[in-house]
Amino acid sequence: MPQENKNFGTVRYTYVSSPLGDILIAGNDHGIRAIALPIGSEKPKPEPDWFRDPKPFREATRQLAQYFAGTRRAFDLSLTTQGTAFQKTVWRALRDIPYGETVSYFELACRIGRPSASRAVAAANADNPFPIVVPCHRVVGNTSALKGYSGSVRWKEDLRRLESATSPDPDGDPDS
Repeated sequence: MPQENKNFGTVRYTYVSSPLGDILIAGNDHGIRAIALPIGSEKPKPEPDWFRDPKPFREATRQLAQYFAGTRRAFDLSLTTQGTAFQKTVWRALRDIPYGETVSYFELACRIGRPSASRAVAAANADNPFPIVVPCHRVVGNTSALKGYSGSVRWKEDLRRLESATSPDPDGDPDS
């Protein structure tokens, strides 16, 4: 019998196979509360009081498979977001970055009306509990350099490569 977490109720989790390795998805009756990418070759570890149950995550599993197949560009999943008001603002703005495109931390700070908060935006980006679904991999340093990512810079490169390979050519040339 799963134990009830005081803050989140009964937390369930599953693993989803992906080109990155096994991704952990955890949530409760209100939605997904965390997505964790593998660290090197190690799969993410659940908390000791979480209960393994893949059934609540069938839709998330389906949407992630579509994303990695290049047929899904945005996610429609119920997320249980825990964070500060500023973090939540940044995470909402991340979802507005189009598939295959990137913005700098400064551009994202400007989009949320806080142009002097690039570093705070970077910190909120690093604390994103929903990598891939809330696409923090689409944010780059102000010189377009890849900066830290909750998974690793390698995952950020891999995700950006996937999206650029399946993005339509801006000139409409399907052979480009």
